[in-house]
Amino acid sequence: MLDYESLRLIWWILVAVLLVGYAIMDGFDLGVGTLLPFVAKTDIERRVLINAIGPTWDGNQVWLVLGAGAIFAAWPAIYATAFSGMYVAMLVVLFALFLRPVGFDYRSKIESPIWRTTWDYALFLGGMVPAVVIGVAYGNFLQGVPFHFDETFRSFYTGGFIDLLNPFALLAGFVSLSMLVMHGATFLLIKTEGVIQFRALKASRIAALTTIVLFSVAGFWIANGIEGFRIVSVIDYQAPSTPFAKEVIMEVGAWMNNFHQHPWMWIAPLLGIAGAVIVLLLGHKKPGFSWIASGASVTGIAGTAGLAMFPFILPSSTHPSQSLLMWDATSSQHTLWLMLIAAAIFMPIILAYTAWVFRVLRGKVTEEQIRDNEHTAY
Repeated sequence: MLDYESLRLIWWILVAVLLVGYAIMDGFDLGVGTLLPFVAKTDIERRVLINAIGPTWDGNQVWLVLGAGAIFAAWPAIYATAFSGMYVAMLVVLFALFLRPVGFDYRSKIESPIWRTTWDYALFLGGMVPAVVIGVAYGNFLQGVPFHFDETFRSFYTGGFIDLLNPFALLAGFVSLSMLVMHGATFLLIKTEGVIQFRALKASRIAALTTIVLFSVAGFWIANGIEGFRIVSVIDYQAPSTPFAKEVIMEVGAWMNNFHQHPWMWIAPLLGIAGAVIVLLLGHKKPGFSWIASGASVTGIAGTAGLAMFPFILPSSTHPSQSLLMWDATSSQHTLWLMLIAAAIFMPIILAYTAWVFRVLRGKVTEEQIRDNEHTAY
């Protein structure tokens, strides 16, 4: 069995991979849903967009289930504190996601403009709302969440839903939305043709430029205006999990310390910018490469937040020394080891199945295909 310190680090990496995997795999679904009212102007064009993601969107949701499950099993204190404290925000995301399966299945069942338009906007909300709220959550994590523990290790969240909608968090939400719209638009460059592809190209360029600007503004704000967190005591990496055995202070620019101490970490923000620049410049010339570049941008932006906060996972703005770290918020060593064995078995299966599905379903979705399969297509 690996030592406790190594297992904690491995599970930080694995959870990060799962969350980034969700951002990439389901992110383009959310982006396409957000683009539905803008890229598609007619009913048949909207059906092209819906069928571009219809066969794979539910499989992509597996990454969300895996990510949430991994957080629950590996970091139970974080799962309990974050999901209970941000309960309303989580419900908003869930109810928005509920709109997607019924929207896909029922939207084209009735040939009524009012019926179909209603479901079109439901799919739009099902894509846009989760993209924004997840970004808002990250924005609040970077600022710290108002919670603390009592002597029996019960967590108390002292904020409210409106408090989550602060200026920096909203900026983070728009960064998330713009990068996922970019990711969805580049996917449409692969799956569509003609006028739809042309509109998707314009959308990808606008979203890429917006992502570059907003991400840069957010980075400047973090470096110069946001109080980050810094550990000022010695951490016992092998000790049992407890949030009471450290001292943490808050100071402006603290989230930049990791980048100053480990210059290789600058790869993440540079990747976030470079990927969006490639999308902006290449466009439809190399759709597949543009989609890969978009995914790299998503990875870089998400990775920038994770590396900036490391080893913090859920900082506390009201009781900084009770912030939850990857070193003091994990399950037992035995639990992490058993889960690592399960992950080593099932992750390759999931990756292989995902690759097989996308290989089988490769190719463009055209208006002719929708007309020929009027009663079976979404």
